[in-house]
Amino acid sequence: MSRIFLYDTTLRDGSQREDISLSVEDKLTLTRRLADFGIHYIEGGWPGSNPKDVEFFSRATRMNLGTARLAAFGSTRHKGVRCEDDGNLKALIDAGTPAVTLVGKSWDYHVSHVLNAAPEENLAMIRESVAYLKSQGREVIFDAEHFYDGFLANPDYALATLRAAADGGADWLVLCETNGGKLPWEVEEITREAMRRIPGDYGVHCHNDSGCGVANSIAAVRGGCAMVQGTINGYGERVGNADLVTIVPNLQLKMGHEVVATEKLRELTLLSRFVAEVANLKHDDHHPYTGHSAFAHKGGIHVAAILKAADTYQHMDPTLVGNEMRSVISELSGRGNIQFQAEALGIDLDRDEAQKVLAQIKHLEHEGFTFEAADASVELLLHRLKPGYARPFELVDYFVITERRHGRGLLSEATVKVKVGEELKFTAAEGNGPVNALATALQDALVEVYPVLRTVRLTDYKVRILNSATGTAASTRVLIDFQSGSEAWTTVGASTNIIDASWRALSDSMEYGLIRLAHAGAGGA
Repeated sequence: MSRIFLYDTTLRDGSQREDISLSVEDKLTLTRRLADFGIHYIEGGWPGSNPKDVEFFSRATRMNLGTARLAAFGSTRHKGVRCEDDGNLKALIDAGTPAVTLVGKSWDYHVSHVLNAAPEENLAMIRESVAYLKSQGREVIFDAEHFYDGFLANPDYALATLRAAADGGADWLVLCETNGGKLPWEVEEITREAMRRIPGDYGVHCHNDSGCGVANSIAAVRGGCAMVQGTINGYGERVGNADLVTIVPNLQLKMGHEVVATEKLRELTLLSRFVAEVANLKHDDHHPYTGHSAFAHKGGIHVAAILKAADTYQHMDPTLVGNEMRSVISELSGRGNIQFQAEALGIDLDRDEAQKVLAQIKHLEHEGFTFEAADASVELLLHRLKPGYARPFELVDYFVITERRHGRGLLSEATVKVKVGEELKFTAAEGNGPVNALATALQDALVEVYPVLRTVRLTDYKVRILNSATGTAASTRVLIDFQSGSEAWTTVGASTNIIDASWRALSDSMEYGLIRLAHAGAGGA
């Protein structure tokens, strides 16, 4: 199959998502990572539109990006302005990028209602702007904005805009599905017709407003496009752009196209999560290919099958994109879920032991626990089955009080007594709430014996009322996230008493943290 070129616009289109704001350093960091992954074109932004992009291009053009080509984005010259005098074109040239992406109107409705220009004037703006940038030694990528809508409204004029760009010397003609409302068969058919009428190298740029951004991009490739524009994780304005993270494995693994090196494809999951981290967004657990749950199996029948043959309930080998198969533990689990989890931990469970753990989990979930989001709690249940496993500490008792003190407002205080080996540890701590005080007291009680716990910090605390109809007597579920460096884990507790539920999650987190950090080489008991 043919080679497909990737054009990433995360730094511009992706940053137009409402909850994303990338600093210059963020954009430079992402540029390096995208280039290392094997993205062919990296669009940095619109030079001259804001000081951030001006600084970005001044620094990015000095970076060694290997075979990746940096692109600046802008529009055709303004109506009635010579190319030599147009500020936008001057900013594109001053950006110093080897490639320039030029957007122009291809829908006559936009020409008349947005540009307020005559149809022939718009064609001249496209042709002359492309030719001017080519004369400056740039590779020119012409983005035909709203092409598919324009083609359906007036095919002759939409094609005339492509002809104008081609006459100006454009290296790529990119068909933009800007409003995101078209369906795959429309995109494929129109793409084929455009390529039949106007020969050239074609690309596609899709948005995801109807949920078809990925499908439409693939349809355009079927129609003959050799460049796909999109963003990492589908970030973008409104509901987002076509998602390169999903498109790349579809093209390479499903359709046989040459896109990126095989070893780079195995970094796809890391790339997807890295970009989410830099964008300060939670990575979507259910993202195709790279999500934490993308290859997670919960139903007992499913897990029983994949233990025999993984491809019975998976469309591909997750390691090809750097992900992994998981078994999710819940009341819907079968014995196979437990055995799968145990094998991953190197624990040999016989049939009776697996059934015993499963029965315990189902009993606890009936009480209000949930283990789907608390893998650490499940691992602890399994670790405790290991011959010779000894808990690193044992609760003797704890006491928590919250009171309003004159001049200090609300204050919580907790005392914890735990047994570590033969030694009794007794500590007290204050906090801005009872759980905070309890967590601090427990950690203080343990760090002298287990100094690695100094690196552990609580990152999230979630409470859910399970049966609100019973009012203050309702059962409460607590999920607690802890982190130490790059290691993170979640434990769960449940009780009719929120402090007791929190204690169960807290103490499990500390016990699991000692196992996890020792395994990671960070120290421990």
